[in-house]
Amino acid sequence: QPTIRKMKSCSRRIATLAFAVSLSQTSAFTTPSSSRNSLTQLNVVGEQASSIGPAQVLRNLKETLPQISWLAEGEAPASNKIDIPDHVATVLAQPNAPKREAENAERTERIRSRAKQASEDAMKLRGMLIGEEDDKAWWRTQRNVPEGGRVVTKDDPLTVIVAGGGLAGLVVAAAAHAKGMKVALFEQASSYAPYGGPIQIQSNALRALQQINPTIFEELVAAGTCTADRVSGLKIGYRKGNKLAGLYDAGDWLVRFDTIGPALEAGLPATVVVDRPVIQQILVKHGFPEGTVRIKSRIQQYEDLGKGRGVAVTLEDGTKAYADALVGADGIWSQVRKNLHGLDDGAGGFAASGAAGGALDDAEARKLARDTVQIAAKADRRFSGFTCYAALAPHRASNIENVSYQILLGEKKYFVSTDGGGERQQWFALIREPAGGVDPEPTPEDPHPKLTRLRKEFACTGAGDADGNVWDPFALELINASSEEDIKRRDLYDGAPLLTTLDPQRLLSPWAKGPVALCGDAAHPMMPNLGQGGCQATEDGYRLIEELAKAQNTRDVPGLLGGYSRVRVIRTAIIQGFAQLGSDLLVDFDLMMTIPLLGPFFLTMTQLSMPFILRYLYTPSF
Repeated sequence: QPTIRKMKSCSRRIATLAFAVSLSQTSAFTTPSSSRNSLTQLNVVGEQASSIGPAQVLRNLKETLPQISWLAEGEAPASNKIDIPDHVATVLAQPNAPKREAENAERTERIRSRAKQASEDAMKLRGMLIGEEDDKAWWRTQRNVPEGGRVVTKDDPLTVIVAGGGLAGLVVAAAAHAKGMKVALFEQASSYAPYGGPIQIQSNALRALQQINPTIFEELVAAGTCTADRVSGLKIGYRKGNKLAGLYDAGDWLVRFDTIGPALEAGLPATVVVDRPVIQQILVKHGFPEGTVRIKSRIQQYEDLGKGRGVAVTLEDGTKAYADALVGADGIWSQVRKNLHGLDDGAGGFAASGAAGGALDDAEARKLARDTVQIAAKADRRFSGFTCYAALAPHRASNIENVSYQILLGEKKYFVSTDGGGERQQWFALIREPAGGVDPEPTPEDPHPKLTRLRKEFACTGAGDADGNVWDPFALELINASSEEDIKRRDLYDGAPLLTTLDPQRLLSPWAKGPVALCGDAAHPMMPNLGQGGCQATEDGYRLIEELAKAQNTRDVPGLLGGYSRVRVIRTAIIQGFAQLGSDLLVDFDLMMTIPLLGPFFLTMTQLSMPFILRYLYTPSF
């Protein structure tokens, strides 16, 4: 009981702070001339996200301080180089904490081969709705439901159509089937192969999956690689600081923490990382019957039939589908969201997970980068100020036995790496620059333009990068282990943490209207800093179906979906706000390294706050 009271008190403090952060961030990323339907707003080529919050104050303060070179001379403390400090080692040594199993050839082969097999199974359309079964699907027939709806029973359950076959859609479909509902999942891609690298399924998402379907939970844990058995944290990318604020060599730790302590306090399982194809395979196999997923099925529009009679869906090819409820899990450029909120034509774009992060070749990605600038303005989405290069490197990292997740911080950019399992490292290089940028096409003189740029951005020898900073070699260790073809680039967009509307209906029911609701990135896209995008989508799927399962009559559906969105919007807004603020401050850590008193104070507060933030993320109920 004392632990529960402490967690609730912590949650209230975090909620209050994050509410203020969210409001600040909402205005901080909007230009004075912005308007929802104008292309002069934030998301135009050449315009970056700007901040009027703490980061800008720090920039201004740094620029006014005199720079004295001798202050930066001297030796950095040896304690900054220790991977696992005493406070982390104590937690990892607890009897119920997971114990690190060293990398070995057998496990590496098992993880890599399963990911390969899962991808091949997806390409063969195993378990998909095709052929004669498709012609007889239950959703093709419009039922004669009277005004006022029909009674929901075990023999005549609710029917649900899910738009989008990514993690959010799969979880909704699995949860709906577990509650006895009829469910169909429409995926717009022409082949059902998931895009992007492995996903960290953190403790809170694992608890949601465990409550939805214990078999899915057990299969994911068995297939995954535990990342909670090592240290996580922030490092400085290059030598920085001074005698008054603290000296740091390249690669020195700034903040170190564990993720297992807060999970154990809440009685939650340890975080694991699992390949996307494997996650898809497990959910398709154990979550719902064969034939639930239908590919080449982009939802173009829908009609609320009203008075408990459900929804009529029209696919892009003209096919009609009918159900009691429609869930839009079709990504940040959601077509369902476009219709739900009455956004302009062009607001719905290519919604496949990581649309420039695995599904497309470089030529298509270049076109998409430019098109997305226009889509984002119409979709009321916000450019974060960062472009992101990402890859899964088939490489055993030099620090793999001690470190599961780290961020190398620098001016205008930072480098994130995490254990991908199977002696692979997933890495992300986030660089602050305008939206819509593309890399040069390969030439005989420079056949690898992405690698060429990244080797300059994170140079670890000679004069260093363009700003004269010589980076820790770990970034190039992973970059050089990746091929040009495997490196994908995309601009990062997210959404306002809190509603930027005065529409009473949207304030009352933020992500739902009638028999239609949104979840995942369609409702709350967020920056990747906390690794909670997919986790919050999983929580959404669990809570949405928990609410929907209370329906005794189809006329109850709108009210229950509205209740779901009201329950979820506050928690996701808080986490969005933290992710946005964190992203903005990460590129300003190096500024603080030279500010006396403020730098050490900020690092100390960051170190002290991490357990409280993780306790809020790892709540056992959502």
